[in-house]
Amino acid sequence: MELYLIGGSPCSGKSTVAEALAAQYGLTYFKVDDHLDDFTDRGAVAGLPVCSRIRRMTAEETWMRTPQEQCREELAFYAEISAMVWAHLQGLRAERVVAEGAAFLPEVVRAWSILPERYIAITPERAFQVAHYSRRPWVPHVLEGCSDPAQAFANWMARDALFAEEVRRQCSQLGYASLLTDGSVSVGERLRQAAAHFGLTK
Repeated sequence: MELYLIGGSPCSGKSTVAEALAAQYGLTYFKVDDHLDDFTDRGAVAGLPVCSRIRRMTAEETWMRTPQEQCREELAFYAEISAMVWAHLQGLRAERVVAEGAAFLPEVVRAWSILPERYIAITPERAFQVAHYSRRPWVPHVLEGCSDPAQAFANWMARDALFAEEVRRQCSQLGYASLLTDGSVSVGERLRQAAAHFGLTK
């Protein structure tokens, strides 16, 4: 299988780029976020500590913690489910796959021996992230049950900013490519950058 991975953090355009690459170059598209509930449930059943804790927590317990606590848990969660994600990828019946999601941390994909030319991370600049998340209609539903939704949202955005910083740090340390989304690069140009990095041709 030819596997191309796009990691990074939310609200950076990962899905848009992956979907466009799949359409233009005949790749099978896999969005790991669509399977996170299943991986979490399986992890909880298996007694994995982070998955088990996530399944027990209320919205208040989740979002009213400090951003630092939330970021540490997010990183630990993706590390914990990485074996399940890898097994799922290997089970896909496709010759060429582009997969995207925050679960593809540089440290995780390095453990899978993914070559630098087969991985790229895309993260948003913080103001861009907050502005775009604020317009997503499902955000209030995620925070439903929190005693202070405004603070919960601020914590969430700060967590994602910390997560993005950590992704960029890992990319720098491990020699993986990283792109920053701040609204100055068009979708078409971002697509061209990703295709060139992966060496994709029609």
